[in-house]
Amino acid sequence: MKLPFSQHPGRRERHLLRKRDNPLFPESERTLSRESLDEAQRLDHEELSAFVTELRKSIHAAVRMQPNENSSLVLGIKERLDKCYEQSAGLADDQRENQEAIEKLLQVITAAVRRGAGNDQTALRNLAREEEARRAHFELLQYPLVADLLAPDSPIGSHELVPTLLSAPPAEFEAVLSLLDYDQRVLLHRDAQALLEKTAEIPEEIRQRLSAINPG
Repeated sequence: MKLPFSQHPGRRERHLLRKRDNPLFPESERTLSRESLDEAQRLDHEELSAFVTELRKSIHAAVRMQPNENSSLVLGIKERLDKCYEQSAGLADDQRENQEAIEKLLQVITAAVRRGAGNDQTALRNLAREEEARRAHFELLQYPLVADLLAPDSPIGSHELVPTLLSAPPAEFEAVLSLLDYDQRVLLHRDAQALLEKTAEIPEEIRQRLSAINPG
């Protein structure tokens, strides 16, 4: 039976596809049923619908801002838009237009904050660092695995991180590693080594990832 996969899957359907026929996962999780796919797509659609509602509210709040708006309100709207962007990165369907709209609004808000800072060099430097960090964060979110791992309700359980990462496309693998600190990589290397030792017929390129994970 041919399963009705989405052209642009959401985070739950995407994770089912990661496990499908993947020898790094338990055998019971490698077969994708119509029921599990339908449920994942249903939950992804619910998340998408909730996102659209929140995005509209956030955009409406941003558009209504006055030139001399209260700073706490401005920062609150900026935080809402940041969260909308983060969520959009893992959603079903093509979210590029929504992301572009969010980025434009953030640029407008940031410009207003910069004007409000006047000649306060400390405030301007902090704002520049914040903008740089946001750009780097948004770039990482373009990798679906990064977006899925950072989601508050990530479908990737802690016990699934190792097989998910080891079998990820090279660019996603490198992107996730860039988020991990020394201690996290030590633990990840230990668990990855244990998994590969008990898993047969693993491609050599996956086994070679152990050295990349090892922080030492």
